[in-house]
Amino acid sequence: MLFDSHAHLNNDGMSEKDRNTMVAAIEDSSLDYVMDIGFDLASSKLAVDHAAKYPWCYAAVGYHPHDAKDLDEMSLAMIKGLAKKQKVMAIGEIGLDFHYDHSPRDVQREAFRKQIRLANELKMPIVIHSREADQEVMDILKEEGAFSDERKSWFPKRPAPKGWAKPCAGSAADGLCDDARVLLHCFSGSAQLGKQYVKLGATLSIAGPVTYKNNRKTCAVAEEIPLDFLLVETDSPYLTPEPFRGKKNMPPFVEHTARKVAQLKEVSFEEVAAATKENAMRFYGIKK
Repeated sequence: MLFDSHAHLNNDGMSEKDRNTMVAAIEDSSLDYVMDIGFDLASSKLAVDHAAKYPWCYAAVGYHPHDAKDLDEMSLAMIKGLAKKQKVMAIGEIGLDFHYDHSPRDVQREAFRKQIRLANELKMPIVIHSREADQEVMDILKEEGAFSDERKSWFPKRPAPKGWAKPCAGSAADGLCDDARVLLHCFSGSAQLGKQYVKLGATLSIAGPVTYKNNRKTCAVAEEIPLDFLLVETDSPYLTPEPFRGKKNMPPFVEHTARKVAQLKEVSFEEVAAATKENAMRFYGIKK
């Protein structure tokens, strides 16, 4: 019924006991799929292992901006090899994080560019991490061809935003438009920025912070961006939604994020669950 579009079953701070508990919780929940997202070489390898082991699990591989300092040419080649494994559906999570600066900014930028180029070479979706770097992230994506006509030609078209004066690039009379297969994970930007991304061909993912008191910014995104362009995620074990905030997050908690989105959009939970699952499957290229 639900698709957690971004989780870290591969989290390096998780014991094997904790991981087994999380897997049991997933298999006892209404989740149909979980995307296990890499953040360095070891976690990417583990995500690939999880995808091979669990029918409901898929993987993305890449270097998070925190770990960009460790991305050398050999590591990039190994990520490329992992990306060709079965059930590996995207390059990610990659991007810029200017909040913590665990890697120098120039190093982050170069790692980001190299991994966008890899995704373009392999014609794969891209999962983006962006924190306090909104303009640079968009600029680099544009400069590296993440929204190019060539890239969009590799993927099937998607629904055009209904009622928008300028729906998106490549809009056609049949109500479809181009899809760049670029995902802004745990989107924390404004609704205005979100609309710019959708028009470029991107998809936005809503995480637990939408449930936090006084988080009007993310609530506005959920309200104003059409459901066709939204996914839901946990980013577990981080960003636990209410009412479990303060505890470790788990993929089944994505239900609470989906329920909040449904409340904000004034539609049923079932509609949001079905739509975001379908959107995630389309984004990642997973066949029913």
